[in-house]
Amino acid sequence: MYTFDGKAYDCPFDCFIDIIKGKWRTSILLALADGPVFFAKLQRCLPGISAKVLTENLHVFDRNGLVRRNVHATVPPTVEYSLTDRGEKLIHVMQGINGWVDGFFGK
Repeated sequence: MYTFDGKAYDCPFDCFIDIIKGKWRTSILLALADGPVFFAKLQRCLPGISAKVLTENLHVFDRNGLVRRNVHATVPPTVEYSLTDRGEKLIHVMQGINGWVDGFFGK
């Protein structure tokens, strides 16, 4: 049995799909792949995403151990996000899938 965000799955692939499904999830993860990013910069990297949608997805990733949230004691407070080890491993899987798709389409 596998669980993600409170939902149980019998199939690990179904769980994987739920982790990455959504308009912005893969883009958010890939934007964090190069290292820690402050919220405002992350939002600028993803044109068209609202602060609400970005926040919701980051909270899901944080709750499930894919992203680390680091609040800096500044005025106003700034929040920096980075991938955890689990998130880094997911990036490697996503890059592998991208490579497979490139090969499938002969690119």
